[in-house]
Amino acid sequence: MSKSIKRVQAAAEAAELSIEIKRMGESTRTAEEAARQCGCTVAQIVKSLIFQGEESDKLYLFLVSGDRQLDIAKASALVGDALKRADPRHIRDVTGFAIGGVSPLGQPDDVARYGDQRLLDFEIVWAAAGAHDAVFSAEPERLFKAAGVEKADIST
Repeated sequence: MSKSIKRVQAAAEAAELSIEIKRMGESTRTAEEAARQCGCTVAQIVKSLIFQGEESDKLYLFLVSGDRQLDIAKASALVGDALKRADPRHIRDVTGFAIGGVSPLGQPDDVARYGDQRLLDFEIVWAAAGAHDAVFSAEPERLFKAAGVEKADIST
């Protein structure tokens, strides 16, 4: 088991969130790939999107349903900083996760986390577990709590 996956499992255990990490054998990097692998709708896939403050350089994690887009204007207003896409190397250096495997769980304390309230419409959602082919399912409310996510209206 990779270091990143172990970190996700440890974070879940520390938050008393019972998860089973599944290695799918094929890529789950995109919401569409993940939905096929997980046998769910694209909307049930949690996209973990990391953006960077243009002035602060701070990283922000936004959890958005697989069938929606992050509304940059809403997200920028929420965090009080203009946002830009973060460089993949910077994301890996700060979070320890590579693009395609960024998990809501196991994030460093200095990465602020926000979750789109539309994810709460589902009984179960699927999120990345630290590798391009690793996922886990959870009840969205429990996932948000375990990940330290602030609920917000951030998608279109």
